[in-house]
Parts: sequence; structure tokens; C-alpha cells
Amino acid sequence: MWEDGAVAIQNRNAWLLTVFAAVYINSLTVCASGAGLEQRSAEHVRIASFNIQVFGTSKMAKAHVVDTLAKVIRNFDVVAIQEVRAKSNDIIPSFVKHVNADGSSYQYVIGPRLGRTVSKEQYTFLYDTRRIEVDTTSVGTMHDPGDRLHRPPFFVRFRSRMVPPEQSFTFWMINIHTDPDEVPEEVDALADAFLALKMARPDEDDIILLGDLNAAPKQFDRLGTLDNISWAVSGTTTNTRRTKTYDNLIFQRTTTGEYTGRWGVLDLQNTYGLSLKQALEVSDHNPVWAAFTAREVRATTTASMPTGGSRH
Repeated sequence: MWEDGAVAIQNRNAWLLTVFAAVYINSLTVCASGAGLEQRSAEHVRIASFNIQVFGTSKMAKAHVVDTLAKVIRNFDVVAIQEVRAKSNDIIPSFVKHVNADGSSYQYVIGPRLGRTVSKEQYTFLYDTRRIEVDTTSVGTMHDPGDRLHRPPFFVRFRSRMVPPEQSFTFWMINIHTDPDEVPEEVDALADAFLALKMARPDEDDIILLGDLNAAPKQFDRLGTLDNISWAVSGTTTNTRRTKTYDNLIFQRTTTGEYTGRWGVLDLQNTYGLSLKQALEVSDHNPVWAAFTAREVRATTTASMPTGGSRH
């Protein structure tokens, strides 16, 4: 249902898909393009992933950091955010107010606090309400009985609003932040998570797994061998120090024909004229993104090759 509220969905496989009942959805008004990328078009949906390192009270107290973060968000239609780490429930609502201070119209969906230690994290999606809509019957957190992931993925189904509803691109997003000490095991588990969601909801063929995997494509192993699987980011680094490729967007090219082949890394230093020290205040990760058509594309039997990425 494309409206406020949340209802549970379940998968009869080993993985259980459960809706986090206390999902918060916040709204304000209007839209504006941010600095860094060209203005967003009505024909495309620009989706991003951003690990905002230890995003909590201390970071929100730094006005210059919050200003940069808000500029980043305004470049995108949907942003999957990892590493929200705060005891307070006010961090994301307060941040969204900063994002919307220029007249933008972003909402958020936030998951539960997750983690095996006292240091818990939350996944969040921010989305531009003028261009994107949430299916609130399809919002939740994934959990496997084997406890294979420190922070089980958070999933939401979205739809583009730039075209008539019967033509619009609908898609799942699975938000993930793997544990750096158990990368092989957790990336392997993500292959099962991807397939579980696909089997649980065969009515939706577009699944985008994205986040901080702490793994380059060569480390995807079984996840990277799923049928027609592809990833947006390759051949460049995604961390702020420009040494590692940790962040990505992963999907099946034959079913997600909406992928345009355009992707990029929004380099915080280059885009906002920051020193390395200043950029690291914002995060130790750069945002990564990919563009998809706003209209649904029929699934194909063959996958086309990407047209290439960019670094800003």
C-alpha cells in the first residue's frame, strides 16, 4: 500500500522477513538540487548509499559537517544510510529538517537499533517525496535464525513518482553494513538474503542490495555468482582516503533493466573543496550512486554492459 503505515510480510524460507513496527516516517515540503552532480531529471531515479561514520549527537553538533551532509543528500532521490549510532531518537528527524531547510521535501524511514555489542547501529533511508514514494506494507528488517549477520539488513520497497503509477519503476532496496571482522561470512549470507526476498515477493523483480559491504567485488564470492548479478561500482575506491572499494549497489541486470549504466562516487574532497581532514569529519566513506529509469522496464533474458562511471 502506497501510504503511511506498516504491515508485516513473511518468507517461508529459512530467512524471516519481519516489519519493524516502530518505523518512523517524517515529512516536510518541496525539492532542490544539491551541489556536486547535475540536476536530477524527471526521466531517472538516482539512488545512493552513504555510510555516515558514527552518525550521532557529536556529528550533528558540528554545523559545517551537517551542512555538507545535507548538500550530499540533495543530490539523490533515495539514499541508504548506514551507521546511525545514537541513543537519542532525534538524530534523523533533526537532520532531515536541515536537509529540508532550503525548501526540499525529504522523508525518512528508519530501522531498529541492531548489533551484538553495546554499540548499536540503525539503517535509514532518506527519500525525496516529490519523486519517490514508499510502499509501507513492505518495510522491515531481515533476520536469519543462524545469526549470521551482526546487523541484519533493512528493506523497503519504493516507487518513482515522475511517471503514471502503472508505468513507474518499483523496486526493493536492501540496506546493509557488514561487520569488518566477518566479511566473508556476512557477504555469503547476503547471497541468501537476496534470494530470500526474491522468493518471498515474486511480484517484485527489482532488488537493489546496497551499502557498506567492507568488500570489493573480487570478494563477493557466492554473492557475485548469483544469476545475472551485477554491481555498479568498479575500478575505483569508495572510502574517503581513496584506498578501498567498500561500498556498492548490487542487482540482477536481466530483471533490473532500469539500470542506465551510469554510476559514480561523490568524492567529498573534490565536490566540496575539503581537505582530507575536513572530509574525514564528514565520514570515512564517500557516497556511491547509480541511475535508473523512472519507468518500469520489462525483464530481459540477456544483460547489457554498463556504460561507465564517474568520480566527482
